[in-house]
Amino acid sequence: MTAAEHGFLGAMPPHHRERLLTLGHDVSFPVGTRVFDEAGVADRFWVLLGGRVALDAHFPGRGEVVVETLGEGDLLGWSWLFEPYRWHLGARTLDRVRAHEFDARRVRAAIDEDPAFGLAVTRCVASVAIGRRLRACRIRLLDLYGPGGAGTPVPGTAADGREGT
Repeated sequence: MTAAEHGFLGAMPPHHRERLLTLGHDVSFPVGTRVFDEAGVADRFWVLLGGRVALDAHFPGRGEVVVETLGEGDLLGWSWLFEPYRWHLGARTLDRVRAHEFDARRVRAAIDEDPAFGLAVTRCVASVAIGRRLRACRIRLLDLYGPGGAGTPVPGTAADGREGT
């Protein structure tokens, strides 16, 4: 199974997937490459074809903390779609990475030209990338900062057994 058949691209209707693929090109990154930094300009995005990328957030006194790891088929970057077009996290390669890279301006122009294409891309970004990323970040942050560490319910949540608090 290829990256085009699962993950981000696989969730897109075939004719929209083919259109999107015409707007990008293949790239590769060596191990340890800083792909982008938190708060930097989000002017491109990638669909990973091979290798892994760690998404991280900067925490004062702790440096960059990994919040999720992405792999084949995953979308790297969604901040390019929403103003102010700034990265919410940073990214560093963990392996040699192969990816299909897209220029955000070109894709946004295509989205503006064709509302059906725009809806397909936006739905895939929202459902496949943003939803998953937010769930992963929440779990990681609870592991890092929840009272008592991993596995301890947070007071006032349904998980602590006290309803309505």
